Amino acid sequence: QVQLVESGGGSVQAGGSLRLSCAASGYTYGSYCMGWFRQAPGKEREGVAGIYTSTGSTFYADSVKGRFTISQDKAKNTLYLQMNSLKPEDTAIYYCAAARPPCALVAGQYRYWGQGTQVTVSS
Repeated sequence: QVQLVESGGGSVQAGGSLRLSCAASGYTYGSYCMGWFRQAPGKEREGVAGIYTSTGSTFYADSVKGRFTISQDKAKNTLYLQMNSLKPEDTAIYYCAAARPPCALVAGQYRYWGQGTQVTVSS
């Protein structure tokens, strides 16, 4: 069975950094794109960053370009999101997800989802 497990969330001050991890299992990791999405209370889920696992090509939401970096350890089927220069508006539950390519940061394209990890950024 498919399992995506996020970790690494927590509370930081504005300007700080966090690295999220997502351990994937139960499916062929390299046949899917992987993405990070986030959802704040009262707001719609939005895409943050994605990666084509077979090639390493990445794509980002404009709001996080230059601050966040998506990466992977293919041998471990593990996805990462390095978040630097965090802002209060980054506060949300962050989810990792998997989709068949071609992929974009559209939640409806993603077949598998993790439970999420909370990121809180204080000013």
